Amino acid sequence: MDELNPAERLANRLRATLKRDARRLLAAGPPTLPMLMVGPQVPDDARVQEVLDFCMRVGEVQLSSGESVGVTTDLMLRLAEICGLPAVDVDITFTSITICCHRGNAASPVTSMRLVKYKTLDLTRLAAVDAVVDAVVEGRLDVRAAARELDEAVNARHPYPRWTATAGWGALAGAIAVLLGGGAVTAITAFLVTGAIDRVGRILNRWGLPAFFQQVTGGLLATTVTIGLFAAGLFPPGTRPSLVVASSITVLLSGLSVVGTVQDAISGYYVTAAGRVAEITLLSAGLLTGVVLGLKFGFAVGIALDVAGSTSASVGRFTLAVATGAVAAAGYALAGYAPLRALLYAAGTGAVSWGVYSALNQYSGIGPVAATGIAAIVIGIGAGLLRRTRQVSSLVVTLAGVTPLLPGLTAYRGFYQLAVEGLSEGLVTVTLALAIGLALAAGVTFGEFLARPRLRTASGDPEPVAAADDSEPANLPGGQ
Repeated sequence: MDELNPAERLANRLRATLKRDARRLLAAGPPTLPMLMVGPQVPDDARVQEVLDFCMRVGEVQLSSGESVGVTTDLMLRLAEICGLPAVDVDITFTSITICCHRGNAASPVTSMRLVKYKTLDLTRLAAVDAVVDAVVEGRLDVRAAARELDEAVNARHPYPRWTATAGWGALAGAIAVLLGGGAVTAITAFLVTGAIDRVGRILNRWGLPAFFQQVTGGLLATTVTIGLFAAGLFPPGTRPSLVVASSITVLLSGLSVVGTVQDAISGYYVTAAGRVAEITLLSAGLLTGVVLGLKFGFAVGIALDVAGSTSASVGRFTLAVATGAVAAAGYALAGYAPLRALLYAAGTGAVSWGVYSALNQYSGIGPVAATGIAAIVIGIGAGLLRRTRQVSSLVVTLAGVTPLLPGLTAYRGFYQLAVEGLSEGLVTVTLALAIGLALAAGVTFGEFLARPRLRTASGDPEPVAAADDSEPANLPGGQ
């Protein structure tokens, strides 16, 4: 075979290269559509909006009940993923919820926002919403059916008449009066005075009066009505009418979201925590204003409600206090329209929390702040364990457990000192009341963290699992 000259070899190489490139250009390539679908695969617009609206409405119920932002966010994200939206962001800022579903580069994201309108705490309504969420998680309801069930739960009437809630607030105040060392007359008076405050607060709320002025009115009524009863000679000798005011202050303090505020701050939701701090500060200032005005009125007419001293420690007194703590917690749960079964959980939690606090404060001498913190840790552990069973909303345990421990008497002592003894003495005592409230909130948060279930990571280290359920407070008595 003759050898090819250089020109022929070059022509053959060029011909082979062109054939190879031509085959490569004419060969079928991968489809172009999947290359455009960069990001998560999500349903159509109508389905996305349906899921987002359902998640936001569930979050609204949780947040308006006083739940922490962290728990509410985790629940909303979990629901969105179960309903087919894997790439969702949730942003909550105190009174608003924003949720965004990302749909990759092929479609624009869908964003929705909802304002949270606070209502009276209804633990039965919250339990019904939790049941709807459980049905969705377990696959027993689709989103459309769940939305209908959610509508029925949210718009349902309260399970008890309104006077039952008033009786619950009154029972809470009467039990607190006994816990602070009062007798039967003091407890009955606290029941009636607090019931009157609740009814007046309901009327003022109908008129649209801001919460600050409702707190001023509540503190003023508690003080002036007690002064009037004392001036009329309705308190027998040896009774301590100041405990009536302290009990009413405890009821008014129970509407402040102290636990949820601390939980938000610890979890890193600083904007919401700051908003709740501002709300608590404003409402507490209103309560302070009302009580001080009432005390000034008493001084003007020659009547002073001196602060009651501490109670004596005895076995009989301890037993009575534990039983009364159960009544106080059950009264709060009844005022929050809790289901009947939840009242038993609330009573048990109140008895345990006050028993732990009273034993530590009276017999160990560690002081009220530390005793409150340890009792709150016990409450938090109980609430965390109850999240796993989902038999009763853990919010019942949290609210009912912390209510008897609220520093009503310490707050009244501070208000009295501000009105009588001067700024320096009063601020020290008010700061002590604030420290007790912070210990209460931090203890509950830490207790729930200890009871949180943990999974094993790939490295074998335990990793906490975010609970998707509910936890802290309602509006003022008389709210809607």
